[in-house]
Amino acid sequence: MTEGSLFVCIKGGKFDGHDAAAEMLEKGAAAVVCERDLGLGDKQILTDNSRFLYGKICAAWFGHPERKMKLIGVTGTNGKTTTTNVIKHILMSNGHKTGLIGTIQNEIGDEVLHTENTTPMTYDFMALLAKMADEGCEYVVMEVSSFGLVQNRIGSSWFRTAVFTNLTQDHLDYHKDMEDYFQAKKMLFDVCDAAIINIDDEYGQRLFSEVGCEKYSFSVKCSADVYADGIRMKSSGTSFWFCRGDKSHLVKTRIPGLFNVSNLTAAIAVCLREGIRTADIIEAIANYNGVKGRCEVIPTGRDFTVICDYAHTPDAIENVLRSVKEYTEGRLICLFGCGGNRDAAKRPKMAKAAASYADRLIVTSDNPRNEDPEAIIAEILTGLEGSSVPYDVVTDRREAIFHALKTAEKGDIIVLAGKGHEDYQVLAGMKKIHFDEREIVAEGLKLL
Repeated sequence: MTEGSLFVCIKGGKFDGHDAAAEMLEKGAAAVVCERDLGLGDKQILTDNSRFLYGKICAAWFGHPERKMKLIGVTGTNGKTTTTNVIKHILMSNGHKTGLIGTIQNEIGDEVLHTENTTPMTYDFMALLAKMADEGCEYVVMEVSSFGLVQNRIGSSWFRTAVFTNLTQDHLDYHKDMEDYFQAKKMLFDVCDAAIINIDDEYGQRLFSEVGCEKYSFSVKCSADVYADGIRMKSSGTSFWFCRGDKSHLVKTRIPGLFNVSNLTAAIAVCLREGIRTADIIEAIANYNGVKGRCEVIPTGRDFTVICDYAHTPDAIENVLRSVKEYTEGRLICLFGCGGNRDAAKRPKMAKAAASYADRLIVTSDNPRNEDPEAIIAEILTGLEGSSVPYDVVTDRREAIFHALKTAEKGDIIVLAGKGHEDYQVLAGMKKIHFDEREIVAEGLKLL
């Protein structure tokens, strides 16, 4: 504690900062911010919401960097990373220096910065925005997580445009139910000028009917304010017609998958709203290679294909497998597991989703954390009861990948689901070990 500093009392899941308030004053704090009377006289500043006030304090401390740039936020269970990365690529390709805040990494223009959280903690977030502003960023495109919204990590930030991709089961270890999860996501649309919402999603339809700001719908299944039509998918990429009103434009992309057509449609809508010409947007998309760990093809030099994807929810795994299935010539093999210390209810649902499209499953470990990997797998397997899809259980994920490679035949596609961009695995005691599936595939190919 630095002499003369301000201590903000925040109640967390395991510790309540109010319990340390008196101690912080003894250690030199000038005052404490608290949500209840702690009997500290003129040394306490009472507020209804410590997290919210802390966000405003952090913003003021850094000179309100959130007001110096144009903010674009993307929220939803799946698709945030791809959508934000595509938006940034289009903006940068058209001469707009852009910062990116997201799951894989943070970026200031072409500079890459490490990240720990999808949405950084409040002080770190404002410090990052200040750095982006100082280095001349005109835009900031960011993934906005439900945690970030509920915990007021974004402070008093206001967004020019907010995008809603979808809402499926995830994080129910934190949110008490899907309604609570939806309300958390909805908070973003109270702090934006305009909303771009996926009406293919049930929660998106509801959100579209409830938001009061300027709003636009997007779809890959039906007519909307902007929508994709005439979609053609191949392993080498996808083409579709982007439609708005009575005009349509052919879009070609190297990124495979119907779900990515949805992400691209949202990104195009955002950039059109920023005044970028349609032709310039389409050219930028044609030159984009995709996001690490999002339907990423790992080179093998063999007659089968390996795809690495971050899919770690039932909906995400169904989306990626359904898309890949359309261009699989042989068998579709899915290797997946479920993380420990996370929403256990989705484990059997993951299995059911995978079994709906895969021809063979390999059930393995993910990030077991402090749970028994065998116990996690046992819960996953309950979702395969009554299914005729053959499966193997190989608990060690490295060995599971080797097994997948050994059993692959000509024309097969192996989808490694769950890790995506992650180059580590979290084991018992929260020990983090290096684990890059690209390296492991290369290692496994040498053993064939």
